[in-house]
Amino acid sequence: MVKIGEVAPDFETTTESGEKFRLSALRGKRVMLYFYPKDDTPGCTAEACSIRDSYRAFNSNNAVVYGVSGGPVGSHQDFKAKYSLPFPLLMDEDYRIAKLYDVYVPKKLYGKDYMGIERTTFLINQQGKVEGIFGGPEGIEKVDTKEHAQQVIKFWGLKL
Repeated sequence: MVKIGEVAPDFETTTESGEKFRLSALRGKRVMLYFYPKDDTPGCTAEACSIRDSYRAFNSNNAVVYGVSGGPVGSHQDFKAKYSLPFPLLMDEDYRIAKLYDVYVPKKLYGKDYMGIERTTFLINQQGKVEGIFGGPEGIEKVDTKEHAQQVIKFWGLKL
């Protein structure tokens, strides 16, 4: 389980546009790495749009945002385009990254058990250490999908 104060587990993947991504290449920046269950669902859309609407606060304060979810590249591309998301969505079709961060967990929907991503955000400092977690068992606070960007802005003390 990833905990506050630990170095964030490094990984490589691609974005929805096919660009290579490696977490450790972002040292020197604050990173908001948010895991969400599924593209274009009500809660995930509210969360993504909350971040989109406050994106300038992240961008102007040396912070970058990356969404992570399973699903095919086409789904990520459609989701990003439909809601004009200004940040990359990372590919995790095999849930390798979600498993690395311990957010691929047993869930239940309408009485049916399944495995899926638990909505969780990791805030990573310029040295690559986790300094805050929203959601999940280690979270300092539950993710408020409609106000999540404001939760992070407040935690980091970003200037608007």
